Amino acid sequence: MSKEKEMRGGCLCGKVRYTLSDKPFAAEYCHCTQCQKCSGAPVVAWMDVKIKQVKWEKESPTEYASSDDVRRGFCSTCGSTLTYRDERHRDLLTFTISSLDEPNIVSPTYHIFTANALDWLTIDDDFPRHLGIAKK
Repeated sequence: MSKEKEMRGGCLCGKVRYTLSDKPFAAEYCHCTQCQKCSGAPVVAWMDVKIKQVKWEKESPTEYASSDDVRRGFCSTCGSTLTYRDERHRDLLTFTISSLDEPNIVSPTYHIFTANALDWLTIDDDFPRHLGIAKK
């Protein structure tokens, strides 16, 4: 594991901590209604990694089945939204960018589920926008 590529993060209270051995292969803004509900925010910034990059330093997140195939991870103590896992893609895991200790090192490059974007939210960038999910 290369120390210069490692990224660390965790929840608000510190109960859930992780290390990623490499940078994410994608990062996006999600406007879906489930992300809005679970985060309490109009949009969530996510980063996608290979599961083999993840090392849980303390506890791993508690998961909630938000649909048949999707598990959303959060800290059972402080409630921080941390992960998104699609059981149809078992080799991938998605983390909230804001859960990183240094979230400025990862920037989203596109938007997904913009059909659900809130009317009052102004998207002021030229990134690609997908009404549903983008093909990776």
